[in-house]
Amino acid sequence: MQTSAMMKTYPAEINLDRDLLARTVDALVECSQACTACADACLSEDMVAELRKCIRTNLDCADICTTTARVLSRHTGYDANITRAQLQACAQACRSCEDECNLHADMHEHCKVCAESCRRCEQACTELLAAVG
Repeated sequence: MQTSAMMKTYPAEINLDRDLLARTVDALVECSQACTACADACLSEDMVAELRKCIRTNLDCADICTTTARVLSRHTGYDANITRAQLQACAQACRSCEDECNLHADMHEHCKVCAESCRRCEQACTELLAAVG
């Protein structure tokens, strides 16, 4: 992705490691896409009624990941408190989505793939959160 290249072009100082920041944004974008695709795949399953919570959790996680990626891509007037809160919310959304998808992973490969993406994204958010302090 071009995330790292864009981070390197930012003309002012960024208070966080640019490579770590770029990896986190990439994980967020990947997770958002995986969650959106998983929700859509769940809607195509015969047992869609049993997947309602999974669909809702997927869509919530996708939205939160997208918003977090946007927040992390802005550096002018940086506020660590906002970044910290957003990363905490995103890590929780990813944990919840991973847990829900894992309930269905034995029956639905898309849930397994989504759970793995959520786990990676939670780890990335947690790593960046540690750097924010």
